Amino acid sequence: MNIGLYFGTFNPIHIGHLVIANHMAEYSNLDQVWLVVTPLNPFKKKASLLDNNHRYQMVVRAIEDYPKLKASDIEFKLPQPNYTINTLIYLQEKYPEHEFSIIMGEDNLKSFHKWKNYNVILENHHLYVYPRISNGVIETQFEGHEKIHFIDSPIMEISSTFIRGSIKNGKNIRPLLPEHVWQYLDEMNFYKK
Repeated sequence: MNIGLYFGTFNPIHIGHLVIANHMAEYSNLDQVWLVVTPLNPFKKKASLLDNNHRYQMVVRAIEDYPKLKASDIEFKLPQPNYTINTLIYLQEKYPEHEFSIIMGEDNLKSFHKWKNYNVILENHHLYVYPRISNGVIETQFEGHEKIHFIDSPIMEISSTFIRGSIKNGKNIRPLLPEHVWQYLDEMNFYKK
């Protein structure tokens, strides 16, 4: 099975994430998309993150009606700080019957050459890239690369940062969240302070 790994802090998961994940599952040759909840992105501040389990539970609730999507907490069990290469090695050893690919936004491809062991990742895994409005350019080494696939998906300009700020300011952003995620956030009073 060809599994697309969609990494994110999902703080919180929103409809933009769901649209991208579902689009990749339906309009590429990926059989499933695993939404991998990351405990700590080396580029993000930990203070703004909800507890790992809360973010994982929101992903579980968000995808319950999508059979091709799966929530994964695999990185919770790995040493921190964690890097994508370590997760890929672990998954390949644990599930040798699967092929793992990475789903990323075009903005991340522009900085992919800064990832730890990016060349080893590209040697052994495919990248599925969705469009994002962003500055910068894609490195020439990645242009036309046989393992990099650009998927024409909707451009989603919704951010978890915007959602957290809006909740804190008392705005109704319910349409931007899957219903079960909205209910969970509301019950738990998350992001209100």
